[in-house]
Amino acid sequence: MLDTVILGDNQFFGINHMSPEKAQALDERFRDIGAITDVIDTAYRCGVRGFMLNTNERAGEICDYLRENSARYPDLSMYPSMPYAHKYANAVAEKGIFGALREFILAGSSAGDLGGLIAKGGASLFEQDMLKVMQILVDIEMQIFRDLNVKVVFLQNIVTDLLLGYGVKDIFAGFAGYIRDKYGAEPGFVTMNMPALVPFLRDCGIENPVVCSSINPAGYFMNPSIAAYEDALRDGGFQPMAMSILASGAVGPREAVEYVCGRNGVRSVVFGASSEKHIVETKELIESYATAA
Repeated sequence: MLDTVILGDNQFFGINHMSPEKAQALDERFRDIGAITDVIDTAYRCGVRGFMLNTNERAGEICDYLRENSARYPDLSMYPSMPYAHKYANAVAEKGIFGALREFILAGSSAGDLGGLIAKGGASLFEQDMLKVMQILVDIEMQIFRDLNVKVVFLQNIVTDLLLGYGVKDIFAGFAGYIRDKYGAEPGFVTMNMPALVPFLRDCGIENPVVCSSINPAGYFMNPSIAAYEDALRDGGFQPMAMSILASGAVGPREAVEYVCGRNGVRSVVFGASSEKHIVETKELIESYATAA
């Protein structure tokens, strides 16, 4: 079962789509890893048990902290989101596709880890066997979360929506099966077009998938329309998770939560917060409306 309330990580990395000034302030505040772990500690103390983390450059530091202090987080659930596209795009721009793959395969791997990856991939890097390459990249990213309780592994929207546009069923099905079989977690998909993705995943043979998408009364990042999202939610057949519920500040918390939790099947919300007051208020709002729905 998905956590009802999940703390996201955008605020830790200076992401604010509506205000460059706020984004800059967040970036400066959270350059110290201690500032990030303080917020995680606060959220956990307030009863938040789910944490969604993109596999960016700081993810390793955060997960190292969680492992080193695991006794303080006995029931923390992780929701990794991968790949962090900018990391790979920068490497590909500098070293080419195969140079980038070699870099990430070698980085942070022990001899045993590397042997296993090479045995799995072997010449596939040169034969362009994309399913094996996908598995290798997943394994590399999942090393960040070793020994942590991973509940859902998400494919980031930039990849999800690209593959959706090209109709690449094999990668979706392969990703879902690999996450379930190897990691015992649920496969998840972040998207900016949930109404198109859900039936496509069904065509791929992926049953009851976790789909994370923007859901808010302003229609922010909801393609092609609010009406299409509401129809898809009514039709069901998947596990919806809501993000961007405040539309980057365009909608008030109570209005946003009332709308989101009033949609069919939405029982899980990812939100960003950097203060105890905001965490407590948002958590209580989500839980009160989710229970009433």
